[in-house]
Amino acid sequence: MPAADRERLDAAIADLGTGSRSWSHLTLSQRARLLERLHATTAANAEEWADVASLSKGLEPGHPLRGEEWLAGPYATLVALAAYRESLEALAKGASPLDGVTTDAAPGGRIRAHTFPLHAMDGLLLSGYTGEVWFEPGVTAEQARASAGLGQLHPTISGGVGLVLGAGNVTSIPVLDVLYELLAHNRVAILKVNPTQDSLVPVYERALAPLIEPGFLRIVRGGGEVGAYLTGHAAIDHVHITGAAPTFDAIVWGSGAAATRRRRDGRPQLKKPITAELGGVSPIIVVPGRWTDADLRYQTEHIATMRLQNSGHNCIAGQVVIISADWPQRVEFLAALRESFGKAPARPVWYPRSDEKLESAASSYPDATRSGDGTRLLIEVAPGDDATALETTEYFAPVLGVVELGGNGQEFLDAAVAHANDRLVGTLGANVLIDPETQAALGDGFERAIADLRYGAISVNSWTAFAFLTPTLTWGGYPGGTLDEVVSGIGVVHNALLLDRVERSLTRGPFRPFPRSIPRILRTRSLSKGSVLPKPPWFVDSRTGATVSEGFTRYRMDGNLARLVGTLVQAYRA
Repeated sequence: MPAADRERLDAAIADLGTGSRSWSHLTLSQRARLLERLHATTAANAEEWADVASLSKGLEPGHPLRGEEWLAGPYATLVALAAYRESLEALAKGASPLDGVTTDAAPGGRIRAHTFPLHAMDGLLLSGYTGEVWFEPGVTAEQARASAGLGQLHPTISGGVGLVLGAGNVTSIPVLDVLYELLAHNRVAILKVNPTQDSLVPVYERALAPLIEPGFLRIVRGGGEVGAYLTGHAAIDHVHITGAAPTFDAIVWGSGAAATRRRRDGRPQLKKPITAELGGVSPIIVVPGRWTDADLRYQTEHIATMRLQNSGHNCIAGQVVIISADWPQRVEFLAALRESFGKAPARPVWYPRSDEKLESAASSYPDATRSGDGTRLLIEVAPGDDATALETTEYFAPVLGVVELGGNGQEFLDAAVAHANDRLVGTLGANVLIDPETQAALGDGFERAIADLRYGAISVNSWTAFAFLTPTLTWGGYPGGTLDEVVSGIGVVHNALLLDRVERSLTRGPFRPFPRSIPRILRTRSLSKGSVLPKPPWFVDSRTGATVSEGFTRYRMDGNLARLVGTLVQAYRA
């Protein structure tokens, strides 16, 4: 690396050393006001943020999928800032961020906190969706409340200077990772932006100016050589990466024969702590039941969204659909899935080396069906055929597979959970689709099966992206990742309630959208048992997804209720 580049990086880290001391002198109330300023600067740059991100992914003005970049960028950041600010305000008054949050028992000697929705407007905008944080077995409700706050319980104790190696696929991830370093650990950060997001750096610099000006954040560009220099820098106290397991291993152990020796001897080349959020192969477990034609169409569109949102360049993109070979509606389901997967709007496959991933999948499964101008692959693995490549390779591209197991009801669900746990690589996110009648019939057996899933985020009739977008939930791999076997990562992020000893987060959504949800709402006399909203705006085939996603974000920017009414009208045209 040229000497001038090293000097520039050294200067940035020196600035952060000063900023770290300044941060430790801020009161909790001052930190809350700082987040209020950040909310304003983020809102001021939100439109450009969404536009630059869309163009960088080949989504030109007017493209129906540009709403994805509103939600995955400024929206996710704005709701996180608001939630963190509320936690800081509670702590400043001597309260716990968990005060007022319902807690109850979860299977396996656990407790859970019902952390979404916490406000009436959240319940309206995302009607029918709920979120829970499950704590490790043995944690009591009193312990959970007392420990909520993490680093902000000891605000004067500095966490030093951290390095955030930013993700290259979703534009809010680098920002959210920086916020978590600062608020969970009192650690200022140098953010190395992934080269795929270089065009966003000017937007980040303006949106995050309240952190940059006092020396709480520095943003740098560069490739692998910059990352290597920073991870080895003596003044960096901690490393956080969002990426893939091979990159993590290269940072911790190095490469080639030297890495093999270090692993054997238990001597990692990285001498400082590291946390990570890494991907995996996410399952979509489809529990057999009696589905209407409308159910088949809606839920296969849901599955297509799980795979095709952001062209499949998501660490939580659903990759393996697990269905019952004995389901009487198996043939109808597969026909609907082929149609939904094939007819979704065309879009660029933009992430580097995606073409190689597609060809690798096609080589492993030459009978796979291509669609989307040849850029999508649907792999249907017949019973008895080898699904190893599909289940152990995170393709990070528009590749969706179907695996069949025997059984119905509880027998199938238990087998599918065991299959996902034991055969699929990774522990980041799992999805389960089940109609309410079948779920009611399974009763406690369903909740036990959910508890048996070893994933950091589980979504029932929802998608794990909802857990990612909800700041009062946690995001990360299932506990147990180590330097030797990192799986889907170490630690969590997001977690705006600053909860300690978390095991997983769970989201639940409506099986049927409005108006087909009305009979269940009337039968149960509870709005929480169904949805008064139609197809969610993040569905890739939502006709008004771009308009509604932008409208939801603008509401988070300025709270304009009059304009929100117009957005909700558009939502009903989805």
